[in-house]
Amino acid sequence: MNLQDYMSRIGKQARDAAQVLARTPTINKNNALEAIAQKIEQQHNSLVAANAKDLEAGKAKGLEDALLDRLALNDSRIANMIEGLRQMITLPDPIGEITDLNYRPSGIQVGKMRVPLGVVGIIYESRPNVTADAAALCLKSGNATILRGGSEAIHSNQAIAQCIQAGLTEADLPSAAVQVIETTDRAAVGELVRLSEYVDVIIPRGGKGLIERVSNEARIPVIKHLDGICHVYIDDKANLEKAIAVAYNAKTQRYGTCNTMETLLVAEGIAAQVLPTLAEKYQAAGVELRGCTATQALLPNMKAATDEDWKTEYLAPILSIKIVSDYEAAIAHINQYSSQHTDSIITEDWSRARQFLTQVDSSSVMVNTSTRFADGFEYGLGAEIGISTDKFHARGPVGLEGLTSQKYIVLGDGHTRQ
Repeated sequence: MNLQDYMSRIGKQARDAAQVLARTPTINKNNALEAIAQKIEQQHNSLVAANAKDLEAGKAKGLEDALLDRLALNDSRIANMIEGLRQMITLPDPIGEITDLNYRPSGIQVGKMRVPLGVVGIIYESRPNVTADAAALCLKSGNATILRGGSEAIHSNQAIAQCIQAGLTEADLPSAAVQVIETTDRAAVGELVRLSEYVDVIIPRGGKGLIERVSNEARIPVIKHLDGICHVYIDDKANLEKAIAVAYNAKTQRYGTCNTMETLLVAEGIAAQVLPTLAEKYQAAGVELRGCTATQALLPNMKAATDEDWKTEYLAPILSIKIVSDYEAAIAHINQYSSQHTDSIITEDWSRARQFLTQVDSSSVMVNTSTRFADGFEYGLGAEIGISTDKFHARGPVGLEGLTSQKYIVLGDGHTRQ
């Protein structure tokens, strides 16, 4: 197979499909989503079997436990894929929405219409559920998509792709509306990010190395985030019960996700009350703790945290802890070290909460809530195509609206400019 020819053919097919999707009524798109959901339900056992091949190969290659967790397709995750598809059906279709329609002094009306981006290229690692989530989001928002999953999930991705293709065909939509690249050749990524003739935007989902490579090589706009260095700050006016529950969940609910807490900040006025209990819970869960000097004085059986720890996304059962003087010091630390992904404050003082919301420059800022909620599914987006820490064109979890643009529309009745 000539890779360049193969990718060009994929790109042209996607562009042709995008033109069909742009004019496809909502009911047809919803019918396709339901058909895909049914195919995944019917092929549940086949998906599990395909995923078992990937997990076996991953273990043989020595993949870390966090990566194997991201790779796994269990009953719950397959059910979530199906629920995400069906939740997408219930969401309003943004395409064709007209806003800001106003008369101008000349008599014309000027407004904006929401339209698809066109062809979306998505490059992702490990998580096979992204295949279904991405297909659903792109389909509902009228975009064709080219998906390039990681080689470690090739069997899982191809099995899901077969369900998607079957659902599209059943709904009389072009099968090229969602294409999963079949080769594991890493050079396919380089070809895809340079396919500017056919692809309108690239979205990388994966490790920092992948995202840096895509950002450096792409000739197409990229929606991205590099790190998920997320913080929880426990204020000295926090409810202790809430604080312990949120801080524990934010770290231990899953380790290998970008919205997992990596640094815990605690106000010095409450540190002695909250940290011993939290440390006991973390250690029971197998979490390695690294602390600042003040934290070590309170909890001597932990490693010293270095400046590098504050900059690190562990994606593992490791947590850095720092005692700070107050909420202003916490905000300063977050704005220095945060990757602008997700940061949370635990406090009963709503004046401080509002200042935290205003002053922390991240794509999701939270109050009394685990950072693990920073997720398109939890935000009611049906699913997410990724989480963007860019400020253009989309920020935070990228759902349907993030996969659209707007064009100006002008309505007249024979008007001519004087």
